[in-house]
Amino acid sequence: MKKRSKPTEPIKRETDFPLYLYHQGKSDRAYELFGAHRATEEGKEGYIFRVWAPHAASVSVVGDFNGWDKSRNVMHRMIDNETFECFIEGLGEYDVYKYFITTPDGRQFMKADPVAFHAETPPRTASKLYDLDGYEWGDGDYVTARKRDVYSSPVNIYEVNLLSWKKHADGNYLSYSDLATELVAYVKEMGYTHVEFMPITEHPFDGSWGYQVTGYFSVTSRLGTPKDFMYLVDCFHRAGIGVILDWVPAHFPKDEHGLYEFDGQTLYESGQWDRMEHKSWGTRRFDYGRNEVVSFLVSSACLFFDKFHIDGIRVDAVASMLYLDYDKRPGEWVPNIYGENKNLEAIAFVRKLNEAVFLRFPYALMIAEESTAWPMVTKPTYMGGLGFNFKWNMGWMNDMLSYLCLDPVYRRYNHNKLTFSMMYAFSENYVLPISHDEVVHGKGSLISKMPGEYADKFAGVRAFLGYQMAHPGKKLNFMGYEFGQFKEWDYRTGLEFFLRDQFELHGKLSVFVKELNEFYRSHAPFYEIEDGWDGFEWLAPDDSDQNVLAFIRRDRSGGEIVVLTSFSGIDTEYRIGVPQKGKYKIVFCSDDAKYGGRGIVTRKSLRTEKIFSHGREASLSVTLPKFTTMYLVFVPEKK
Repeated sequence: MKKRSKPTEPIKRETDFPLYLYHQGKSDRAYELFGAHRATEEGKEGYIFRVWAPHAASVSVVGDFNGWDKSRNVMHRMIDNETFECFIEGLGEYDVYKYFITTPDGRQFMKADPVAFHAETPPRTASKLYDLDGYEWGDGDYVTARKRDVYSSPVNIYEVNLLSWKKHADGNYLSYSDLATELVAYVKEMGYTHVEFMPITEHPFDGSWGYQVTGYFSVTSRLGTPKDFMYLVDCFHRAGIGVILDWVPAHFPKDEHGLYEFDGQTLYESGQWDRMEHKSWGTRRFDYGRNEVVSFLVSSACLFFDKFHIDGIRVDAVASMLYLDYDKRPGEWVPNIYGENKNLEAIAFVRKLNEAVFLRFPYALMIAEESTAWPMVTKPTYMGGLGFNFKWNMGWMNDMLSYLCLDPVYRRYNHNKLTFSMMYAFSENYVLPISHDEVVHGKGSLISKMPGEYADKFAGVRAFLGYQMAHPGKKLNFMGYEFGQFKEWDYRTGLEFFLRDQFELHGKLSVFVKELNEFYRSHAPFYEIEDGWDGFEWLAPDDSDQNVLAFIRRDRSGGEIVVLTSFSGIDTEYRIGVPQKGKYKIVFCSDDAKYGGRGIVTRKSLRTEKIFSHGREASLSVTLPKFTTMYLVFVPEKK
């Protein structure tokens, strides 16, 4: 009797399960599977390449090493029949390569690697071999300390475009290494807690400011190598400063070498006619209903926490992802299965993104730039929220800037713009942003928005910044505001730092911002309770006739700071009701002469009088100069 043979079991490879997770939309480490990785096969050293291209008839790796010949390094299909793989012996770091793709209908073209870790400097578009491992980090103490409660910690962010913060005399960019010396020292000196970089992922066009990304796993080579960028982050951490990256999962450009119709058909972008493009941006929208795209994007975010030690991500253009009718007219979009304008797949993606990041990196700052009133953006996903831990307060920003642009004569009719934010201040965890978007395209710089004469503009900026620092919410301001640059931000040129050095009021504004930042960091009432009325109390919310606001900020131990702001164009002797009887001290005043003010507040110690005001039995009479914010604290009497 013939012996029956056992069925042959398929050979299992270590890549099978990661590939399965990728196709299930559950991979947060796709960068360990895809791209190009140093490897050894049969005693030979080289690199193994993997790329997802399900619609391709064939894929080859081409580069200088094979004369860009598509026939020499042909890739074979992996077990999923959608991913291509090949090993090439003898390659070295920085070798350039692309994928040569042939479609079933005979079209042929070359694409950069979607998961490349390095790239040629634009306008060149090839990927480069690069090993991310091997950098020796020196930020161990910082990494341990950052696991504290961020909600009740000071967060004061300096937003930077690395390509235009400062340039060399010949117009060339500062490198990551240059920035590790100059920018880190500057941010440390000025007293910020965090920096936020506008997108540093690889992008072909400087004029996109980094928001049209072709390399979701690589930092731009314009400024150096990935390890150079690691060094920059490391230096910030050693200086006690957190690093946040702006990240763009909403859309990508239609550059030939990028993700656009990667294998000859829609792949990373949606194939549905109404979801394919952001027409006003000229870009393609990601297909959040495709599992592989979800894995790709989640892995991109996780890579920067994992390999580059960043502290947070600001997710760009969240509203454009959440709404099917975003920037569309009737007839240009199709409702979801419930007849609504919500993009259900995008909502699921955002939740999965935040869950994945917080699972691996619980200290992370995940910040949404969400410009509508979408509910529960910063609530956990298990409560039905989107799962971010912070959201930009775009409503506060719009109200404040429209108010500040007004002549003081007309501000009395718009006083609600100062107070409306407190109607919803505790509905989300907010960041108060005056970002790059507010100082371009004819909007004017922050100081140029202010009405009045030259000195009044500086006073207006100081009063506003003092108010912003005291208002509930974390803080963000864009580079150049701190010394009063009048010129709008221009990505082609560096900031005008000569203003700070050569003109008195610009230099004194810089001193003001530095000392304001230090005051914020050292006074818990301004940051410890951001989620409820225990940390905030109105004293004078409705004095529209005099353009004055007054309120109290408190910390958990009962410490109080009284905040008094005048956006009026005239000086006044102002009476304000206060909660305690006795002596108060003015501990910070934006009108001080050292900040460029007139210095007319000479009496810094005040005593309450038994005169009823603002619902209080005790009140203070305060000299309140025009365009001024001041902080007062109660001084207990010595027994």
